[in-house]
Amino acid sequence: MTANRKWHPWRHLRDHLPHVDVHFVDLTPLGIVGRTTPHGIEIERTSDQRGRRSTLTHEIEHFGLGPMPDHPYFAAREERVVEELTARRMIRLPDLVDALLWCQCRTDDETAEELWVDHDVLLTRIRTLTPGERKWVEHQLARRTN
Repeated sequence: MTANRKWHPWRHLRDHLPHVDVHFVDLTPLGIVGRTTPHGIEIERTSDQRGRRSTLTHEIEHFGLGPMPDHPYFAAREERVVEELTARRMIRLPDLVDALLWCQCRTDDETAEELWVDHDVLLTRIRTLTPGERKWVEHQLARRTN
């Protein structure tokens, strides 16, 4: 991916995981929006485009890390890692600054829509900013609002 291009999970899947099929199914009884299976990736069929992009990226990150640990502690820990990797892959810092400026520094669904991600991905990206990233974002926001 070039530095000025948004992450495109469908393209990544095509280019790097062509053997993985995506199926849109009813996952509402399970209370989830996506999962990996022996047959590929399943995504909740009622998800909107942002949700599908976010879920697909999340499941691609699971593929990259390999099988989920059986132990609940380590499985929960890996899930948090996957959430952060997903958010970092989907939201570049310059794009985050632009979206925050456009949406008057709100971190709501409108800001997530500007970034073409679901709200949880946006919140994860903001929550997991490193101190250096946070300083850079704050500096950019201050510079561009004055």
